[in-house]
Amino acid sequence: MNPPKDPASTQQARQPLSDAAKASLLKTHNLFRIFIVTVLGSFFVYQVDVNYLWLTAILTAASIVLGIVVLVRAIKLKESKLVLFGTISGLVVSAVMVLLLLASAVFFNQVRDFQQCSRSALTQQAMTQCQTQLEKSLPTQLR
Repeated sequence: MNPPKDPASTQQARQPLSDAAKASLLKTHNLFRIFIVTVLGSFFVYQVDVNYLWLTAILTAASIVLGIVVLVRAIKLKESKLVLFGTISGLVVSAVMVLLLLASAVFFNQVRDFQQCSRSALTQQAMTQCQTQLEKSLPTQLR
């Protein structure tokens, strides 16, 4: 019969991390936190106002660069699955933000007018009118 496993004995069996490994782990986690903040920041800045498209583009570019750095470190250093999953998810959100930025840059005036109209829309009918106005302002191929 096998003796029950003692959690304390399994922790003792693991070798403690060296100072360099702890510093590397801390650096990876800090980069991951900064990455998450830049991804969320780019999304929320875009939601605030399309006039800050330049800031959204900078934050999105920074999030892509940080995401790649964190992804490489997570794979190379065999980080936790949560860091790996969070990094991949954040990179997918950043890719969607790139597409959103490109579409907003192409149709900047239409998106800006829609945002201004929807801010002043207090009823569902007013919001519907804003959407109709946006549809009419877009090229016929996109309707």
